[in-house]
Amino acid sequence: MSRIGKLPVQIPSGVEVTVNGSAVEVKGPKGQLQRDMHPEMNIEVVDSTVVVTRPSDHKEHRSLHGLTRTLVANMVKGVTDGYQRNLEITGVGYRAQLQGKKLVLSLGYSHPVEMTAADGIEFEVPAPTRIAVKGIDKELVGQVAANIRDKRPPEPYLGKGIRYQGEHVRRKAGKAGKAAR
Repeated sequence: MSRIGKLPVQIPSGVEVTVNGSAVEVKGPKGQLQRDMHPEMNIEVVDSTVVVTRPSDHKEHRSLHGLTRTLVANMVKGVTDGYQRNLEITGVGYRAQLQGKKLVLSLGYSHPVEMTAADGIEFEVPAPTRIAVKGIDKELVGQVAANIRDKRPPEPYLGKGIRYQGEHVRRKAGKAGKAAR
């Protein structure tokens, strides 16, 4: 039995979970999420919990068991608390600013990089070198944060670029120069 998959997902008050075949819909105070799960996984709402069971012990079913339970748990947490990924910008002249729903990044290119927020995503810029990506869909928040990071990933020599908050970038030594005689 999957250690993750066998744990029931608690449904907090104010959250409504609807299972229709393999489709799971979760409504909560922050919004609504809908996702199609694998059709062979059995998803049931029992009292104030969601229970995921698998039909057999085949390898595919074992791997889908924990995945399905985690996806449902992420949906429930998303509509109650939401998700946030924080990014830090390092480099002289590198900065971010918000223009309406557009994020404008100055990253040392000859032009500013503009990114528009996808549906369900919100940008915050608490400081010119900090970006917060917020939303209720964990997968979408992570993907948008990764897309922002890809505009200028941190480089190993000077450490300049966009990194996740708390991310450690391994630094390399530059040129060694002449060897001492």
